[in-house]
Amino acid sequence: MLIKRADVHQGDSLPLEFLNSVEPPLKVREQLSMIDKTKATATVGTTLPPWLLKHREAVSKPLIDSFINAVRQIPGTEKVGAIGFCWGGRYAILAAHGIVDAAYACHPSLVAVPGDFDGVSKPLSLAVGDSDSLLDKGTVGQIQDVMAKKTDLPHELRIYEDQVHGFALRGDWSSEKDKKSMDDAEKQGVDWFNKYLA
Repeated sequence: MLIKRADVHQGDSLPLEFLNSVEPPLKVREQLSMIDKTKATATVGTTLPPWLLKHREAVSKPLIDSFINAVRQIPGTEKVGAIGFCWGGRYAILAAHGIVDAAYACHPSLVAVPGDFDGVSKPLSLAVGDSDSLLDKGTVGQIQDVMAKKTDLPHELRIYEDQVHGFALRGDWSSEKDKKSMDDAEKQGVDWFNKYLA
């Protein structure tokens, strides 16, 4: 059985330049003028809402679930994991409601707390930055509270110091601290899947 890769954005992924305007690296963010911040806010305000509407859960989740179910049909498949970043991080969390055997979400965005976490029934690992403007400390605390009640379910939430949204993929390779955070986030996911998918 041959399965092609799933393009859950159906050829409509947001460009990297846009993502950098949503959440620039800390060094850049600290140097932005008020005009630059206003321009970025305007760009986000006109670009993101229509994109999110086009790629809302009612459209995207069936695509993702269908792909996961197709992977499960591949002969020899025993366990399936999901990894997601940003928008995809939320869908990795939703997949941990039972459609996969383990999930890892890096700096997930647009999460509903407690709703997206109440249904988690499979091992879930989360990596978040402590300077993520899309996932503030209060929300992270609420996630920790919900997951702490799942005493029989393996889960972890690691907070990476001085890291912004997108750090695991878009960190500053010239910064030793950022590079270490990216490497540690990669190792976190590999270790999680080795433990729960092997």
